[in-house]
Parts: sequence; C-alpha cells; structure tokens
Amino acid sequence: MVLTSFIITSRETLEAALVIGIVLAYLTRTNNYQYKKTVYYGIVFGIILSILAAVVFTLFAGGFEGRAEEIFEGSTMLFAAVLLTTMILWMMKQKHIAREIEAKVANHLEKANFNKTYAYGLFVLITLAVLREGVETVIFFGAINYSSGISFIGATLGVITAIAIGYLFFVGTRKVNLKKFFNITSIMLILIAAGLVAHGIHELQEAAVIPYVVKEVWDINPAVTIGGSYPALHEKGLIGSFFKGLFGYNGNPSLLEVLFYISYLGIIFAIYRKIESKSSVKA
Repeated sequence: MVLTSFIITSRETLEAALVIGIVLAYLTRTNNYQYKKTVYYGIVFGIILSILAAVVFTLFAGGFEGRAEEIFEGSTMLFAAVLLTTMILWMMKQKHIAREIEAKVANHLEKANFNKTYAYGLFVLITLAVLREGVETVIFFGAINYSSGISFIGATLGVITAIAIGYLFFVGTRKVNLKKFFNITSIMLILIAAGLVAHGIHELQEAAVIPYVVKEVWDINPAVTIGGSYPALHEKGLIGSFFKGLFGYNGNPSLLEVLFYISYLGIIFAIYRKIESKSSVKA
C-alpha cells in the first residue's frame, strides 16, 4: 500500500510541480516577480478544488450499497486503469519529458501580454494544472482503496519527493534524470493498472454484470491459518499481502481475471515495442 500510494502521488504531483517550476523560472528570467503571487494563488485554489473533488467522490461513492456498490467499484477501477494507461502511453512517447512540458508552458506564456488578462490566464493555467493532477489522484486512490487500501504515509512521501525533484530540477543544476524516474515508475504503473483491470473485472463478476466462466483458476487462499499465520502467498501472507497492496494480487482469481491481466500486459508491451520501433526509425 505504501509503495503504490507513493508511486501515484509522486507521478501526479511531479507533473504539476514541473509546470509550476517552469512558470516561476520564466517569471524570474523576465523580471516579472509581481506575478509570482498569482502562481501561489493558483496553487492554493487548485488544491482546494482537489479537496472538494475528493469529498464529492467520497460522498457519492458512499451512497451505493450491495450490487450497485460492486458495479461502481468495478467501474471506478476500470476507469482508473484507462487513465493510468493514457498517462503511461503519453510518457512512453516523450523522450525528453521536461523539455516537452517546458516548451508547452513557455509557448503559452510567450504569447500573452503582461497585464491583468495575462495574470488571470496564468492563474487559470496553474489552477487547472494542480486540479487535473488532483482529480486524477482522487480517482486512482478511490480505485486502489477498493482493491487493497491506501497509505497516508506513502502518499505524503510521494508528494514530498515530487516537490523536491521539481525544486532540484529547476532551481538546482538540472541534473535530475527525469526520464529514468518516469521509466521506472511507468513499469510499476503498468503492473498497478493491470491489477486494477483484473480487480475491476472481479467486482463486475461479483455484481453478476459479466459471467465467471471459470470462477477459480487456482486457489492458494486456505480458509484456515496454518500454525496461527497465513502462508506466504496467501493474500494476507507476507508475500501475497505485499503484491496485493502493490499490484492487486488475487490468490483465487477467475479465468477472466487472469485473461484480462495477461492481455493488458501483452497489449501494453506490443504498443511499447511499436513506439520504440518508430523512435528508432526517426533516429
């Protein structure tokens, strides 16, 4: 749970931190320090809206019971997996992630005139950057919470790490290897997304939305403990609980859960190979 929460918040926070860092650096280079407070207002407002989104999501999700709850949880997991997948694929296509973000933000800023209209646009830009990452985090955490639970410590460490990386990259020497960081976390996110897909299918099967076909391909979750403790590969065992918290591991999956999990990984791998081959041709 700790590592999963850490990966999610670090990835989501880092992109917002990079956008904010680029804007602040641009304002410093152009001696427009008076607009920095607009950036700070945008950060605060974006965080407030993200918190409101979390409250609304929690209240909305809490209104479901029984079969409706299972359908909502399953749908949330699948939707979160789709969001994660689009983010992963976008990252795969970026060879110079920081340069891409910087070019996008700089282009927006350079077209604007420094006046009240510009200040308003800057405020909206920062607010949306924070809000977008905040809303995605709420959805991801909602899905992960249904499957394995979330960790406040891991989430907090992820936010702190992302802010530190953003600070070091734009205020420091710019020697932070963002590409390597994104590559490593992309692999982790692919496995997390695959787990969400499988668990989403599981919830929809529980709600009788889709058939089981084969209810259990294997079962390493004995009903009773052995010697007062669970076997290592049990969902509550030493290894099983770790993989359940990180990748949505299931000790007694249905046939469709296994097939969707393997198919998702296969499709992502095929897309990755295609992206890499295109990059090699261009190079």
